[in-house]
Amino acid sequence: MRHRHADVIAAVNLGTGNGRVESINHKIKVTIASGYGFRNADNLIALIMLRCSDEQPALPWEDRKEEKRKDRERDRKRRKEKAGKAKAA
Repeated sequence: MRHRHADVIAAVNLGTGNGRVESINHKIKVTIASGYGFRNADNLIALIMLRCSDEQPALPWEDRKEEKRKDRERDRKRRKEKAGKAKAA
């Protein structure tokens, strides 16, 4: 505890914890357990990356045109906000 005193104080002041890391670690363990029998590690790694990311790939029977349009609008707004902040600085 004495060696990590500064780290503990910083974590308390910032309000950070290891909950997110533990959550992702649990997702990975569950994925590995359910993926038992994969023929190669690349497929397992791809499944872990998919489950731990916020990406939602379009399935063949889904129409994602409206979502793509909203994503483009959101990106456009973010670029404008970034440009505005850059000019202000």
